[in-house]
Amino acid sequence: IDPNDVQLSDPKLFDRQFEKLVCELTEQDMTDPVLTDALNRLREILHYNAPGGKRNRGLSVIGSLREFVPPSKLTPEEVERALLVGWCIELLQAFFLVADDIMDASVTRRGQPCWYKKEGIGLDAINDAFLLEGSIYRLLRRHCRGQPYYLHLLDTVYVSHRCRLCLSLCCYRLSQAGIDSEVEHSNAKHILLEMGEFFQIQDDYLDCYGDPAVTGKIGTDIQDNKCSWLVVTALGIMTPEQRAELEVCYGKTDAESVERVKALYDTLEMPVRYHQYEEESYRRLQNLIQQHAQNLPHAVFLNFAKKIYKRNK
Repeated sequence: IDPNDVQLSDPKLFDRQFEKLVCELTEQDMTDPVLTDALNRLREILHYNAPGGKRNRGLSVIGSLREFVPPSKLTPEEVERALLVGWCIELLQAFFLVADDIMDASVTRRGQPCWYKKEGIGLDAINDAFLLEGSIYRLLRRHCRGQPYYLHLLDTVYVSHRCRLCLSLCCYRLSQAGIDSEVEHSNAKHILLEMGEFFQIQDDYLDCYGDPAVTGKIGTDIQDNKCSWLVVTALGIMTPEQRAELEVCYGKTDAESVERVKALYDTLEMPVRYHQYEEESYRRLQNLIQQHAQNLPHAVFLNFAKKIYKRNK
């Protein structure tokens, strides 16, 4: 980290780190003319797909490290590594999203056309997604090889489920802070698995009821016949007649069928049920933190919970 940057806020440090990693990934090999076009393409992929999100995952790395390690013991090198690992997490998320958007035939992401929808991209986006993933391994190998948590980070990238991503991310931070106790890792896992389920259910709700102007994407779970929290919960409370209506319409792509499903959800008061679940889940999370984080900074988990509680995107 540049000594002049020490006084900057973590979000500003994070932004600067992105430009550094783009430069590192795309300019160090520019002397080879054979790679020029490929590296220019990678730069475009990085700038289009990595920034623009909430950055909660990436910023939580440096934020949590500051909770675990006293300022007097936190070196500039550790701060820079935490910022870089945070961006690796954001690149991993970008890799997921580029692929997800193709599979779901999504139209927009983060308020702009999905990468594969851009003119001249199409299904080349599949290859581009793997370029994003490959960039993570390059950065980790260059900056974290030799660290005790290096293999754990590689495992984090390898595992592709979002809730495991959050879990592995926290375990990395515990390792970076020198907390190796199996009990503490197990306690963190207990809390974060609950948080991961909460986050996924929020995603399911926002896919149907979120404002595209805020979420930056148009939900397609109904059209894609997804086994979401909304449809599973609705199936448990609807009448046989309502179920027959759902079976006719769910998974259809025409606008009328989608609206009929949404009308069923409204009749069943799904928004009310969701908000009740959200309140109950948040209280349950707070209790879990009190019970299972006795020897860990509560702020780490509470900060996670506050960021996702009542989120609208």
